[in-house]
Order: sequence, then C-alpha cells, then structure tokens
Amino acid sequence: MDERLPLIGDRFPETTVLTTHGKKTLPGDYKGKWFVLFSHPGDFTPVCTTEFYSFALKNDEFEKLNCKLIGLSVDQVFSHIKWAEWINENLKVKIPFPIIADEMGLLALKLGMLHPSKGTNTVRAVFVIDPEGNIRTMLYYPQELGRNMDEILRIVKALQVGAENKGAMPANWPNNELLGDKIIVSPATDEKTAEINREKYDCYDWWFCYKDMK
Repeated sequence: MDERLPLIGDRFPETTVLTTHGKKTLPGDYKGKWFVLFSHPGDFTPVCTTEFYSFALKNDEFEKLNCKLIGLSVDQVFSHIKWAEWINENLKVKIPFPIIADEMGLLALKLGMLHPSKGTNTVRAVFVIDPEGNIRTMLYYPQELGRNMDEILRIVKALQVGAENKGAMPANWPNNELLGDKIIVSPATDEKTAEINREKYDCYDWWFCYKDMK
C-alpha cells in the first residue's frame, strides 16, 4: 500500500468528511470547481480567528473564480459551530464556507497536516485543487504565522490564467517587474520551435519569450 504523502499533480485523496455544512465527499462533491482546503491548529485561538475572518471577507472573490473554500482542524464539529457563531456575534462576519471536523486526524495524516513537534494540532496547510480533483499547490505555514489571503487568491487566479493561456506565470504576477501581467511562453525544446518563438513572440532570448493574456 502506498503510504506516501500526495504531491503536486496527484489526485486529491478520495474521502468523506463531516463538516459544519453536513457530510461531504472530497474531491467528488466539488467536481467542475476549484477548491482551497486550509487547515488551522485549533478553534478559539487568536491567529486562526483572524484567518477565518479574512477568508470570510474574501469568500466572494474566490466564488467569482469558481473556487470554494473549506476549512479543517481536528476539533469536533460542535466546536466549529460554536466558534463560527462566536465570530459572527463578536466580529460581525458570517463564516460562509464549511469547516471539516477531522476528529480522528485521518485526512490530516494523509495530507501531512499533523507534525510530531506540534502535538495533535494541525499545522497551517493550504491545498489548491483544480476542477479535475488534482492538487495544484501545497503550502505549509508555522503555527505562529498567519496566512496571506491575497496570495492564496492570486495563486488560484494565476493557475487559471496560466492554464487558459498555456503558459507560465512570472514572479509577482500580475505585477511582475519585467513583464507586468504578461504570460511566459514555455521554452522551446528544439531549434525549429525556438526560431518560431522568436518570430511569434517578444523575447529576451530564445528561451525567455512572453505574450499577452487572452
């Protein structure tokens, strides 16, 4: 039996989970949609509360990208429900996305969210999954560092634009210091294609060509 952790490009492991929105099957219930699964160390903790508040504020922007948000920790579903109520009552923001109650830590173990040095708490992990159920991005953060939701949103946008334009995305896209919001053309692997790319695109060299977005 293959016990290794999934890698970028692998299919997200099929699993049924209990959430604050009822039982869900991943990735099956999200077929045809992108989704971002993110774990947090624990409910009713300060950094996690700021993260859920921020994710809730960004939810509509993810929705516009046909992307769903899903939270996860090893807390019980009752704790998730009460914490979401506390955020709504005290911070005036409703948590619109489901939160997985991974009480036995089964999904967390499959995804490398449980680290021995952190006890039973899940680390801050982020998985970006495409509409076919494939893992496209994996991020891990230490417990003491809250995530940047604008960066996670940028990742989803960049992956979608890159796929649509059949190219790669430069650093800091869409505000790259060299290329702005342009797309990098995949480097040629033969002389003929290299010559075609030089004629067809703007290039710094045969291996560094770029084009406008569609």
